Amino acid sequence: PPPTPPSQPKAAAPAPAPAAPAPASSAPAPVVSKPVSGDRPFASPAAKRLAAEKGIDLFQIKSGSGMDGMITSRDVESFKAAAPATPAATIPAGFPIGDMSFVDAETSSMRKVIAKRLQESKNQIPHYYLTVECNMDATMALRADINSTYEKEGIKLSVNDFIIKATALASKRVPACNSAWMDSFIREFHSCDVSVAVDTGKGLITPIVTNVESKGLAEISETVKELAGRAKEGKLQPHEFQGGSITVSNLGMFGINQFTAIINPPQACILAVGGTEKKVVVKDGAPAVANVMRVTMSCDHRVVDGAVGAQWLQHFKKFIENPKAMLL
Repeated sequence: PPPTPPSQPKAAAPAPAPAAPAPASSAPAPVVSKPVSGDRPFASPAAKRLAAEKGIDLFQIKSGSGMDGMITSRDVESFKAAAPATPAATIPAGFPIGDMSFVDAETSSMRKVIAKRLQESKNQIPHYYLTVECNMDATMALRADINSTYEKEGIKLSVNDFIIKATALASKRVPACNSAWMDSFIREFHSCDVSVAVDTGKGLITPIVTNVESKGLAEISETVKELAGRAKEGKLQPHEFQGGSITVSNLGMFGINQFTAIINPPQACILAVGGTEKKVVVKDGAPAVANVMRVTMSCDHRVVDGAVGAQWLQHFKKFIENPKAMLL
């Protein structure tokens, strides 16, 4: 490139916006490694028109493919493909709030961990979702019968206890859903340890009910109550909430009838449970009112294919609609 006269020092980098034309006696200054004319980029007329249409600053193109480094329209097209002119959206430091009042809450350590893990899960795991409706008449009737019969013994089962048991039994039938993605291999667990999502008031934690497939409903119920109580008090040990092979998240008690949940890595599946509601269904060829519950399973497609996830839901539906089979 032509030399710069020592009497006229130039800035380290040209300003993005065009400046006033330089005097005729001034020698052109170099811009990166391409020739320029004054403070204008060395580009063909077609490249300049195309850059103006697409809002591209030609000074950002470091070198052209034309003769003597001239920027061509092809360079403008390829630059757009490699680096879009519109930058990624960011939250400004001074977010405009107008006349609104507000308070800034300190981010707790638990909230930071939750945010980090869920963001990583949503960004890195290829989620897909499967939903099925379950007739809950038999489960609700059996639950009421057991609670009435064993009231003096202090047994009080919840619908969630049946859901946790059905989750474990379905996982034993379809072990691919009782697995974890370990980057270079898939780990398939022999027992089903169900992580149960619990809201502590300060954040979400998932205490683990171990070996659910071998536990009775009463034992599952007591274990969940005990773990949930200590979770809300912050007294769980790490091994009691770190791990698990599949997760159950139930928002039915809050009036939610359906939702999708984010997978708890490295687990491959999480079951999102909605509330039970009365719905008109066809029974024996005639309309009837039934208690219906929707469940949606989120699956990691790296581990569980769609047909495999569907098989798991078929087994879950069979157990939850015929709960006496869970007692065998």
